[in-house]
This record gives sequence, structure tokens and C-alpha cells, in this order.
Amino acid sequence: MTYSQTDLIAIRHFLHRNPELSSKEQKTAEYIISHLKKLSVQQLLTGLGGHGVAAVFDSGRSGMTLCFRAELDALPIQETSALAHVSSVPGVAHLCGHDGHATTLLGLADWLNDNPEFWTGKVIILFQPAEETAQGAKAVIREHRFLELKPDYIFALHNLPGFEQGTVIIKAGTFTSSTCGIKIKLRGRTSHAAHPKEALNPKQALFELSNRLEALASTLFEDKVGALVTIIHLRLGEIAFGTTPGEAELMATFRAYAAKDLELLKTEATKLICQIASSHGLVHECTWVDEFAAVTNELTATQMLTTAAKAQGLKVIEPAHPFLWSEDFSSFGEISKIALLGLGAALDHPQLHHSDYDFPDELIQIGIKLFAELIRQASSETTSP
Repeated sequence: MTYSQTDLIAIRHFLHRNPELSSKEQKTAEYIISHLKKLSVQQLLTGLGGHGVAAVFDSGRSGMTLCFRAELDALPIQETSALAHVSSVPGVAHLCGHDGHATTLLGLADWLNDNPEFWTGKVIILFQPAEETAQGAKAVIREHRFLELKPDYIFALHNLPGFEQGTVIIKAGTFTSSTCGIKIKLRGRTSHAAHPKEALNPKQALFELSNRLEALASTLFEDKVGALVTIIHLRLGEIAFGTTPGEAELMATFRAYAAKDLELLKTEATKLICQIASSHGLVHECTWVDEFAAVTNELTATQMLTTAAKAQGLKVIEPAHPFLWSEDFSSFGEISKIALLGLGAALDHPQLHHSDYDFPDELIQIGIKLFAELIRQASSETTSP
């Protein structure tokens, strides 16, 4: 055994102290690579889709090719915790748990290295960049080096605050929402603050647009559950006391369980923006960004995870509805059968992206044992007469 639980926690804390933003995860990748090189990796692919890393373990026996994926990137949020391993990078922190997911896969790689008799086929341990910007998975599956590995199944986990620690949350079909962001610029005309009537101030349009967009989902969909618009940023003018504003900016996130509902939201939002900007005599510009497709869990892959979880004595929860958060893991569904599960962080744990969030170290071993059980069972099915 290369890594004890103490070692894995130390790795996780190191990653937490040294976060890197999406597409800038060079040092994080180098750190992961340094640990993988301690193991008997048959093939090590680097620079996947940017700074992605894939370690291929080959049993030398026939069997399926299973892939397990974790993320490398952190968030542009200032951490506020008093932890000893608090982020050392101002304004950047692992507040989604990617440090814990990556550590879990390092532990799984260690298990593969130490237990060759328990598995067959090939196992790919994938560390993906740029999940938070929806660019990483798309970039990885554009890499011929990765596609040539031809994974039969790709699995991933994501910790979930609000659920009992160690519970497994999973369902077949739509698991997370399709989402996208929009940047809206409104342009009027500035003037001196002493002569506001000479300006074309976008203030009223900004406030009207903000309120109308937030109400759009409930206007279009009766249940108000499967769709949501969240205003995430407003800016009016500049910090200049002598100036009446002439420009404004609004940013929002659109979410929907179904892709067709997201498209309807986008279509109606575009109409609304044009209408409001025109009524106030403003020029407008819209840019759609960060587009995530819904994660759709394949039935057999979901059953494999569920069976492994129950074999480990873990409580399995099937949510009544998909989650409104998004994951770019969805892109892997274009090339393989996929399943994403939630791993309960604790009922009262700070939510993902909260400034005081920290991944629970107790989940590391739970995740390793769950994925190891899945590998064992898949290998058993492959070799059984």
C-alpha cells in the first residue's frame, strides 16, 4: 500500500491549499502526476484537453475498460474558513470538492496497484481540467489519445451537502440539469452627474430586466421546479461621482431539467431583452456562455453503481427530481455509457461554492471502496462462465 488514510488526507489538504482556476491547473496536474509515477501505471497520458491526466492500469487479462473521472480545477471565490489547510491563493479556492474527488481517485489508483488479483481488463483514472467552465470534458473527448482507450463505462462521483454523510444519491436518466449563462450589456449615453437629463441612463432597464428574467421560469412553467433563472451579477456605470451612468451589465444563469425547456427559456429571454432595451432606447449585446448539457445516467451503469453501493452497506437514495446544478461530465455520454452519483457530505454541511465549504475527508475511503467494489464486480461478471 502506497498511501495510508493519513497520506490521502495530506494530499487532499495540499491540493486545497494550492488551488488553480479552470484551464490553469498546471501545478495541480504535475502534483497528481508525481504521485501516479509511484505506481505501476502501464500508460500515462498528460496534457489531455489542457492539463488533463489519464493513468491506464492494464491487468493483462481480457475484460471491460472502465474509466473513473475526477476534476482538477478550483473556483474564483475567496475562502473564509479558519482551517489549517485554507487556500493560500487569494480569491481562489476548492469550494466544490474537486480536491477530494481527485484524492479519492489517487486512492483508487493505489488500490488497483496493490490488488491486481481482484480485477481484469483495463481501468482508466482520469483527472479532468476545466469542469467549472464546461470546457474540460469537451476538450478531453476531442483528444484521439483518450478516444483510443475506448472506455466501455465512465463513472464519477460528486459530494453533496444536505444528505446524510456517506449516503449514495443516484438515479437513471436525467441526473443534473442543462444550464447556460448569459452576459447582457446595455448601452445608453453618459453625462455629467449635474445634468442627468442629458444622459440615457440604463438604470430602469437594468432593474426591469433583472426582475422580469428572474420571473421568466415561473411564467413559462407551471411547476416552477424544473427550470430556474438566477441573476448572478449586476453593474451600473462606473465608480465616478461626477458621472450619470450610460452603460450597464447583467449576468444570469439559466437552468432546466430538459434541454427543450432550456431552449425555450433562452428564446423567450432573448425576446424580453430586445423588448426592454428597445423600449428604453438602448443598444444591447448578448453573449451566451458556460453551456452544460444535462447529465443523463445510463441504466446499466447506474445499476452497476447501485449494486456496488449496496454491497458496501451504503444507503442508496433515488431523488424524486434531477438536481438543478450542472456538471460537464455530461459530455462523456457522447462516447461511452456514463453514470454520476452523489455522495452525501452531511445534512448540515456548508453548500457547494459556499465560502466556508470544505470537502469531508471521511468521504475519501467511502469513495475508494465503492469504486473498488464496482471494479471487482465488473471483473467477476466478465470472468464468470
